[in-house]
Amino acid sequence: MPTVHYEFPNGYNCDFGAERLKIPEGLFDPSNVKGLSGNTMLGVSHVVTTSVGMCDIDIRPSMRLKLIANNTTVERRFSSWIGGSILASLGTFQQMWISKQEYEEGGKQCVERKCP
Repeated sequence: MPTVHYEFPNGYNCDFGAERLKIPEGLFDPSNVKGLSGNTMLGVSHVVTTSVGMCDIDIRPSMRLKLIANNTTVERRFSSWIGGSILASLGTFQQMWISKQEYEEGGKQCVERKCP
């Protein structure tokens, strides 16, 4: 893994390798953090699960739908559809349309010509 050079606000310079990716792991699995004796800390996933469980029972399903294990929102699931909707709403999008007749006459080259 290549190293990355960092310069801190106090002027200290240092190169970091793979260890820069291991630092946030303690947020998800505190048992990996060295120097914590009698570790009773919970990882982020446990804190979120506990917090959602403490919410009003009527809003729990809604909150669970908005949380995905990889720290993204459900909007990511629908990003292709959202992007398609935005593209379809552009005035210039109609210029990229290819009719069945155009495709039958020009084949694949028609697509390459209209959408380079």
